[in-house]
Parts: sequence; structure tokens; C-alpha cells
Amino acid sequence: MNETIVMFDMDGTLLDLAFDQFIWNEHLPQHYAHQHQCSLADSQEKLFQFYQKHQHTLQWYSSKFWSEIVGSDVLQLQHQFRHKIQARSGCHELLRALKQHKQQCWIVTNADIASLALKMQMTGLSKYFEQIISSESIGYPKEHPEFWTTLQQRYPFDPKQSVFIDDTARVLDSAKRFGIQQLYTIAQPSSLEPARDSAKLDYPVVEELTDLLELLSLNRPYKDIHDKTA
Repeated sequence: MNETIVMFDMDGTLLDLAFDQFIWNEHLPQHYAHQHQCSLADSQEKLFQFYQKHQHTLQWYSSKFWSEIVGSDVLQLQHQFRHKIQARSGCHELLRALKQHKQQCWIVTNADIASLALKMQMTGLSKYFEQIISSESIGYPKEHPEFWTTLQQRYPFDPKQSVFIDDTARVLDSAKRFGIQQLYTIAQPSSLEPARDSAKLDYPVVEELTDLLELLSLNRPYKDIHDKTA
């Protein structure tokens, strides 16, 4: 078996970030405004102040924490709109190909354990992975160096033999400082937004998830994935 471990972020990498944007930027402000009898503008301002204050902390990714902040069950809101959870284009094709190549794959996500479980249930992705790891179980978000040292202690891996794909520069910077050298980012994390300008991104950009097969030199048996016009 190939010794390389391919680590995937989940939201914005394997899954369309549109679901999270809808929950946090649209539905929750509306829900909060209704619950607290305030205008939508006031609700948005209040919540976005909270978001900025806690961004890149473990609390930022915690449904339980935000439920306490807003006074509503945030996880239940995610369940209510679970039909909006979608894998990104090419996700299943990529993961099937990697599995057939006996490539070891991990999910390494900042999503809390409850949200992670919901998204695995709705997408059926868990069958492709040897390890599925939430930063909640590690005790640090991926932006922090302690995440990577703790991850390696619990799930031994060689950073030099690892590949990591994430849509967030700050997370990729943290992984780079830890020693992971094969790093990639995502051109279009959300279907609600246009693709980002690759010239403005600091890491090699994956336009389509199946492009990773070529980048990992695993594309030969799956050439039909790319040659759609042939």
C-alpha cells in the first residue's frame, strides 16, 4: 500500500461550503432576529460581531457553543436544512478512485463531532476514509500548531509523506509550519461564489477535485474522468 496519506478538509473542500454559508449567514440571523424581536440588520450585526470575536478558535466550530450564544439549538437548525448538504462536484469520483488505488485517506476537519456525523450521514463519504477526525476531539482547531502535534501523537504519520487539501489559507499555513509539504487549496469552495483568483492564493489550486488524481500521479486508469469530450 502507498505510504502517502491524503488528508482532506471537509467543508469547502469535499463538501460545498454553500450549506454552512446558508446556515450561518442567512438562516441563523433570520432565526435570531425572530427569537429576539429585533431587525434583521441588528441581528446580522450582533452575530457577525460574535463571529469575528471567535473566528479561528475551537468555539467558532462548536454547535453547542453557538447554541448557548444565540439561545437556540444550532445543531437542530442544521438538521432542519440537512437536505442542503452536498458533496462538491467530483468528490465521489475522486474518492472512489483513491480507494481503488488503495490510497489511505483521512478527513481532518474543524467541524464539531455532531456536525461531522450529520454530514457523513447525508453524504455517505465515511466509507472512503481510514480516519475521520474532528478538531473537537483533538482539542485545538487546525489553525493552531498544537492540533498537528496532537494529531500526529494520536494517529502517527509522516508529514513528508502526507498530502493535505484545505480551502483556508490560515489552516494551510499551520500545516506548512508543521512540516507538511504537499499542500493544495480549492478554487471554488462554495457554489454560491465565483472561483477565487489562483494568482492571489498562496498554494497550488485544485480547480476540480478529480484533478488531484493527476497531481498524485494516479490518474492513468481514470483518464475518462478528464476526457469528457473524447
